[in-house]
Amino acid sequence: MQRPIERAQYTSSDLTGELALQRISASIGSIGDAYDNALVESVNGLYKTECIRTTIFHPGPFKTLSDVEYATSEWVDWYNNRRLHSHLGHIPPIECEHSHYAALNPEPQPA
Repeated sequence: MQRPIERAQYTSSDLTGELALQRISASIGSIGDAYDNALVESVNGLYKTECIRTTIFHPGPFKTLSDVEYATSEWVDWYNNRRLHSHLGHIPPIECEHSHYAALNPEPQPA
């Protein structure tokens, strides 16, 4: 007799077991909540609006899969490295990340 599946679509028992072995806390929510999927859906919506439905990241209509892949890589680079994020004080996410880690590990100063 097969055991019934009692987990959400994106919750894998293999992943859960591996995370436990590595002593890593999962970033996923409880079974059946929508919070995990909300972030993915939000970013996917931005991607479609900003990359796919415009010609900002590509010169014209998509003709090949490579056109989509190239535009996607351009959008991801912009999104992570150059996009000004209002919640971060209108600085790019990568700059915020660098500042965060620099504050955690300050350079030793000469005495």
